[in-house]
Amino acid sequence: MPQDDAWDADASREIARSGPGRPPAGFYGAVPDDGAATGVDDPEEDEEELEEIEVVPVRRQLSLAIGGFSGLLALALALGAETSAPDNRLPYTIILFGIQLLYLLAWIMALHPPAAGATAAVCAVVAVVADYFATTRTPPGLFPLLLVAVIGFVAAVGGQLFRAEDRKRVTDSWRTTLVIVAGVVAYAIPVLLTRQEIGTQTLVVSTAGAGVALLVARVTDAVFPKPRIAPQVPRGATGVVLGAMLGTLASAALGSVLVLPFTPAKGAVVGLVTAVVAILVDLAVNFGEAGRRLAGDAPTFWVARHMQGPLGAFAMTAPFAYALTHWFLS
Repeated sequence: MPQDDAWDADASREIARSGPGRPPAGFYGAVPDDGAATGVDDPEEDEEELEEIEVVPVRRQLSLAIGGFSGLLALALALGAETSAPDNRLPYTIILFGIQLLYLLAWIMALHPPAAGATAAVCAVVAVVADYFATTRTPPGLFPLLLVAVIGFVAAVGGQLFRAEDRKRVTDSWRTTLVIVAGVVAYAIPVLLTRQEIGTQTLVVSTAGAGVALLVARVTDAVFPKPRIAPQVPRGATGVVLGAMLGTLASAALGSVLVLPFTPAKGAVVGLVTAVVAILVDLAVNFGEAGRRLAGDAPTFWVARHMQGPLGAFAMTAPFAYALTHWFLS
């Protein structure tokens, strides 16, 4: 019986032969893009993407200079604590106030908060008040410093609300302001520790651990900055690990020669905590600087940029030393 349908099997085969090619597998035979059909990426595009990654070189002299600054800062904090007498804490307070001003200069210039002048003025006043309470208040405690930090933060944010261009940035930069104010207040904690029973010893052990960790990490970066943590960050993982290990060892050695309650094990715990905190803060500063450079922000003044890491590291280790004094060693 003849078929009336013109689209028989022979016609279908002829249409298939006349097509330019079979459609690739997919939903309903949909034809994807050329790159998806071949399944091979364009090598030229891959090379362009690889070329966009900037590998920042490691400057050996700069790494050595930052490591030396870290060592000197640790030495000043430790020797100042050892020479601070019960009736003669003013020289140590003056030394710490100078470090607070360096911290304030470096972090203000690096983070560019709104109303930088007003923020710096408020933080300078906060530093003086925090040092005064840490030196004179009886009994010595951390609560007055926390209160000063909160009031200083509110005052700094309030000073950023006067101009319209500054108000627009307050919601995005309040964390920056908090970091600056908290760091300034944190440098008053060493004076507070010298007024407590085992606070001076804890401060010396923690400062030694953090200082050795930063010094070793930076010196190792100058000699062997590999493997690189990130192409945009001029730091090596070898220095980070070696610094934490030798910082812990230095604190354990100090713990073996100090009086009770210190032991080599307790000194090692204090050194490990503070060394890791110091190295992480220093690395965070490096990553923050790399992020600002990639975003196209104006580069920070070179002195402030290179002091920012060690100054932030020792500011962060002070609260941890206080916590270890009261919750681990007491």
